[in-house]
Amino acid sequence: MKRINSKERGFASIVALFLLVVMAAMGSFMLTFSNTQQLASAQDIKGSQAYWAARAGLEWGMGYVLRQPARTVECADLPDKLTGFDGGFTVEVTCKKSVYTEGVKNIKIFSITSVANNNPAMPGNVGFVERSVSASIEK
Repeated sequence: MKRINSKERGFASIVALFLLVVMAAMGSFMLTFSNTQQLASAQDIKGSQAYWAARAGLEWGMGYVLRQPARTVECADLPDKLTGFDGGFTVEVTCKKSVYTEGVKNIKIFSITSVANNNPAMPGNVGFVERSVSASIEK
């Protein structure tokens, strides 16, 4: 039987400990990477929902302006906020009227902006999403 030199004793346990630490670090990195990827995917879905909620608010505002008679059309009667969208989004629609004169004709330009967000009191949080769309129409 061959005896092990005292200088070579314990080498396997040091290698095993090193491999254990490296594998644990790689596992924690993969877990963090997976969580980040899932959060980014969820944010992407919320962003799409916010865009479509803002788009719905914009089309609602445009329809509101277009339904009124051309001589008496105004922006003042738009509600402050629209609610009830999927994902808990609140949509704020604003309208600004500008009147220009070309010759003897007055031209009314309406600038409509719609902003949708899922929690207006919490910008800067991880789950906060906001999208804004705008359009101008002539009446």
